[in-house]
Amino acid sequence: MTQDVKEIFAPSGGPAIGTPPAPAALAAKVRTLAPSMTRSMQRVAEAVAHDPAGCAALTVTGLAELTGTSEATVVRTARLLGYPGYRDLRLALAGLAAQQQSGRAPAITTDIAVDDPIADVVAKLAYEEQQTLADTAAGLDTVQLGAAVAALATARRTDVYGIGASGLVAQDLTQKLLRIGLIAHAPSDPHLAVTNAVQLRAGDMAIAITHSGSTGDVIEPLRVAFERGATTVAITGRPDAPVTQYADHVLTTSTSRESELRPAAMSSRTSQLLVVDCLFVGVAQRTYETAAPALAASYEALAHRHSPRGGNQRS
Repeated sequence: MTQDVKEIFAPSGGPAIGTPPAPAALAAKVRTLAPSMTRSMQRVAEAVAHDPAGCAALTVTGLAELTGTSEATVVRTARLLGYPGYRDLRLALAGLAAQQQSGRAPAITTDIAVDDPIADVVAKLAYEEQQTLADTAAGLDTVQLGAAVAALATARRTDVYGIGASGLVAQDLTQKLLRIGLIAHAPSDPHLAVTNAVQLRAGDMAIAITHSGSTGDVIEPLRVAFERGATTVAITGRPDAPVTQYADHVLTTSTSRESELRPAAMSSRTSQLLVVDCLFVGVAQRTYETAAPALAASYEALAHRHSPRGGNQRS
């Protein structure tokens, strides 16, 4: 049996294949999916991400030997990364290698070093941020997003849960919703989050923001909200993470490469903010007749407060 036939009849071992990811998105896919892979699949994924040119030159047998795995594992990894088979992954690797050699894409194994000049730091961060946004936009399920927007636009109240960097994103979403006249809370205390969640019911909304998808202080209030009948949303970088079992809608984010100077908790914030902005704009569109005047009023109030003649003036 030829390798082409093997790939056709190989078990899918992953999600349905749509349009394969662009070559430059490969590293992001590896970062996002690697934690949920088996160790043998992780070895394959790490190999293709670290040396796209070298792996592009290998047959499926060669890559299996290089990573100490099997041909079936290589094919399953390719499919999990979004490619119909190993041949398609090889084409993506070759394209990525060509981009790197032409200087149109930096090496995906390049991290920010302690002694990097500040100009290099700016260039590397700018590229990573751009790629993270592109990867998140490409992978965002617009059907799930639309359903979340519809529920959020009509919710009686919305609770948003997040800890650490994700907590900052939760606060960003709530202040946006407040400015268009919606009732929203982002409790920073885990106990208060659960206490608030107990008060939710059908017609309310709860949103959990967690890159890992396994943060207990975020999962618990979402679980309570889910069991109380509220519509729940998980914004996470792990589509199969524990938080998703209590989510009616899952919005998956990408993240730029984790490094010693930039852990995932920090790099994930960029993609989370994009999803939050998509939610907000979608809601503002659906509630435009009330959102537009509310936004105008908030702008006017803030402008008056910061005006030289502003302040507490009473006649």
